[in-house]
Amino acid sequence: MSTPSEFAPTRGRPSPVETLAHQLLAALAQHRIATTTQLQELLRPEARLQTLSAPLNKLRDEGLVDYAVLPASYRSRLWFLTREGARLTRDFPALRGRPPYPITTATAASLKTPHTLTVLRTHLAFLTDARRRGDEHGPWDWTPEVSHPLGDGERLIADALMHYTLTTDHERTQLRAFVEVDRATMSSERLASKLIEYARLWTYEPQQVGRPRTPQPVPGPIWLRWYPVFPRVLVVLTGATRTVLGNRITDLQAMATEHPLVATLARQVPMGAAILDDLENPGPTGDVWIPLAAGGNPRPWTAL
Repeated sequence: MSTPSEFAPTRGRPSPVETLAHQLLAALAQHRIATTTQLQELLRPEARLQTLSAPLNKLRDEGLVDYAVLPASYRSRLWFLTREGARLTRDFPALRGRPPYPITTATAASLKTPHTLTVLRTHLAFLTDARRRGDEHGPWDWTPEVSHPLGDGERLIADALMHYTLTTDHERTQLRAFVEVDRATMSSERLASKLIEYARLWTYEPQQVGRPRTPQPVPGPIWLRWYPVFPRVLVVLTGATRTVLGNRITDLQAMATEHPLVATLARQVPMGAAILDDLENPGPTGDVWIPLAAGGNPRPWTAL
């Protein structure tokens, strides 16, 4: 089976820039599934949709990707990797360390469609805003389904981890955020209880049993193994009326105020909630985020 070349030659030397075909494979490995339009916004926002159609169809002919038809969408295509495509992308440099949860069949893609596409839609809102502002946040600065241990065999799985660098004429500020995307499919209480999991991760320190045989990580909470500062916690809501979503934000604020562990976390870590429509207009750096601790007026996520 043929595979797309990673690099285009430049004056007899390999180019350091991946081809569009390579980027399409990496994007599908990263996000599991995506529509043609979403892939365009992610990788070639200034190009015509047809620019992506040719390489996608070629990758399909090579057996690396396939598609399902998105319901009620005028036959819009929902792209995903085949098993061979998932195998090929495992060692792509941009994807090292990413959780290997590929979707490799049309049936699996259809089951995952609503939530997965909404998480990608959220990423595109941040990406579009970063391009407009000149900040550093690219297609690979968003990792879906990040998992961390909480002890007792339990794990926290965040919908996404975002890396973002604010840039000005004088400084660069590196930010990270756990992103939870709520489509109003679970109870408001279950949504709010997710904050408890973040508070548990913030405090969890693995206990050493017996004498360690290998050098141990720096002592302290387990999150210090991956982050210099605990990431912000951002909750993005959609799937209901503004009144319903506003009530769910109120319940999140109550959890951040009344639960002792969450309240302690909220005093130390910026936490906020916003409605997805507002992330697309006016944008995530607009005054659209409601702080979850201590009230306050809506503000940009960078100012929580």
